[in-house]
Amino acid sequence: MRILIVEDDDRVAAALDAFLARSGYATVRAADGAAALDLLGADTEVVLLDLGLPDVDGIDLCRRIRGRSDVPIVIVTARNQVTERIKGLRAGADDFVVKPYDVHELLARIEAVTRRTRPMRAETEARVVLDGGEVQIDLVARQVFVEGGPVDLTRKEFDIVAVLARYPGVAVPKERLIREVWNTDWRGFGHSLEVHVGAIRRKTGDRRLIETVRGVGYRLAGS
Repeated sequence: MRILIVEDDDRVAAALDAFLARSGYATVRAADGAAALDLLGADTEVVLLDLGLPDVDGIDLCRRIRGRSDVPIVIVTARNQVTERIKGLRAGADDFVVKPYDVHELLARIEAVTRRTRPMRAETEARVVLDGGEVQIDLVARQVFVEGGPVDLTRKEFDIVAVLARYPGVAVPKERLIREVWNTDWRGFGHSLEVHVGAIRRKTGDRRLIETVRGVGYRLAGS
């Protein structure tokens, strides 16, 4: 996921960039409104927007971004007045976080807005076509089918498949999988993740269904 950080404070931007990178996100930073509009692209999936920018008021920039894109916008600012929150939300923001904030809460809010704005198809079903046949993943019924036959996965095993299916074509970092499946940032679950992935591969009969991306995590094959 590519996150656009619009923040004029170098120290704040650097700390946020480092945290998001450790959490498995790619970031690009703009120090003012003009740069933000230049860097806003089709691959931008979330905008973290500070309101105190040197060349434009953040509320106005929020309106301009919303006029160009339906990308989720999370305002991150020291302005804590209720009137500012109302202005931001009416300008098109999806959420509003007041500084100082807990970075883990901010991360949870990023994940929440992206869940709400993903295409509906990604929330219902996904199909993976391999050389040996087709794998169907039904995210509503929580069921995986290989060549039409159901696969008996445990709850955690299916949760892993579901997270990968919701990020088609993306190498999902192990840290993010652990956070979304086990609801923790504790890296001690790394071995458990590997065991569960191994079990999924055995049960589906094809180790290519989940690809290992060295140094990063896992990706759903063919997606």
